[in-house]
Amino acid sequence: MTRQAPIPPAFPAARPRRLRRDAFTRALVREHALQASDLILPVFIHEGQNRLDAVASMPGVSRQSLDHLLNTAEQCVALGVPVIALFPVIDAALKTPDGAEALNPDGLVPRAVRALKQHFPQLGVLTDVALDPFTSHGQDGVLDETGYILNDRTVEILTQQALVQADAGVDIVAPSDMMDGRVGAIRRALEARGHIHTRIMAYSAKYASAFYGPFRDAVGSAANLGKADKKTYQMDPGNSDEALREVALDLAEGADMVMVKPGLPYLDIVRRVKDEFRVPTFAYQVSGEYAMVKAAAANGWLDHDAVMMESLLAFKRAGADGVLSYFALDAARLLKQA
Repeated sequence: MTRQAPIPPAFPAARPRRLRRDAFTRALVREHALQASDLILPVFIHEGQNRLDAVASMPGVSRQSLDHLLNTAEQCVALGVPVIALFPVIDAALKTPDGAEALNPDGLVPRAVRALKQHFPQLGVLTDVALDPFTSHGQDGVLDETGYILNDRTVEILTQQALVQADAGVDIVAPSDMMDGRVGAIRRALEARGHIHTRIMAYSAKYASAFYGPFRDAVGSAANLGKADKKTYQMDPGNSDEALREVALDLAEGADMVMVKPGLPYLDIVRRVKDEFRVPTFAYQVSGEYAMVKAAAANGWLDHDAVMMESLLAFKRAGADGVLSYFALDAARLLKQA
């Protein structure tokens, strides 16, 4: 039997505006709040020294060489942002149909992980387990002769990629590929290698969204992908029950945390996942969401900081325990000033 909420007394006995009258009362009864510890900063990294290459479609975001990455990590620590997430920009000469560079123990990502853990051991490091930055075709896996992604062969490579990252000392591996069975395969491999403390944050409900465009520009996969899409493995935006099945599968396979991506257009999915499973649930405020706020603010149509903070609070209200956001440092600075 469903328990019904009590019916409040009628006006004037009930005056809801009494609890909105002043700042201290609003703070006293506020149901949700955003903290710096709720945020994860995604960072694009590339080779070289003293390189900061601006991402044109993401104002304020740059591809960073490892020396600049350490500066960014230092800001995270100072501002209380607990985790930094790495997304590599791979030289085109290293891209192959099978994304083999993802398995290089001396590649860009393992070196970045080692540098971060050496200099900032208290900072959590998350790595993306996916092949699209490494493949010459821009897809997240190995193709058959028709261009279809081979699930099981891709899972084998992803598992090895996760092991390379774990061997480098990463705290959290985050499979974002949406291949079937990859979380279980990664968990078994991590256990067999002795990486019992390596956490898995599964991109469990990742939709085939149009909001990823600036990200693909940033990592250099847009040109490789061309007019192809990822609809045979990423989720249909029209589905929500399917998201619950995907989350259930990933949890059964050994995921410690689950993620919904994109963020604001899918807050209903975040809420359903949290209500159904009561597990650590995260959302990714993706590049398109970030770019829209930046563009509108640049035109004077929105108050940048107010909209930024309101959008991040919306994730918390929907049930997210944390948010991956390119706004993480800016939001943390505002929170520190509050």
